[in-house]
Amino acid sequence: MAGTGIAGVGVRLQVVAGILYDAEGRVLLAQRPAGKFMAGKWEFPGGKLQAGETESAALKRELAEELGVEVLECAALLRLEHQYPDRQVSLSVWSVGHYSGSAQGLEGQALRWVAPAALFGEDLLPADWPIVDVLNQK
Repeated sequence: MAGTGIAGVGVRLQVVAGILYDAEGRVLLAQRPAGKFMAGKWEFPGGKLQAGETESAALKRELAEELGVEVLECAALLRLEHQYPDRQVSLSVWSVGHYSGSAQGLEGQALRWVAPAALFGEDLLPADWPIVDVLNQK
């Protein structure tokens, strides 16, 4: 959800991201499409909360819309704040323990599965780096 944020911060966004694993223990990354903020960078899939929406409901909606998967079980993993030059992002990260369907880039975004240790070599959004650290502590 966008708002005016604090003075000097610009837009404030509330965002959810999901950590989905495949059978080999790799996590899913999505590439930001052309025309979006930081296009070409990789991120954990998710998106913005809508007005009145809970974080878990936003996660389920976003992953259904973006990937065509149904989240059956999820748990809050991490919450972080990141300041970009023109926006403040409040990011709620969820571990998706169980989902149905096969992830597809329904919005034209490229997808790939990456081993957690290999995430350090990816061109990720700056806000996503603390997630990589947490995933590699397991």
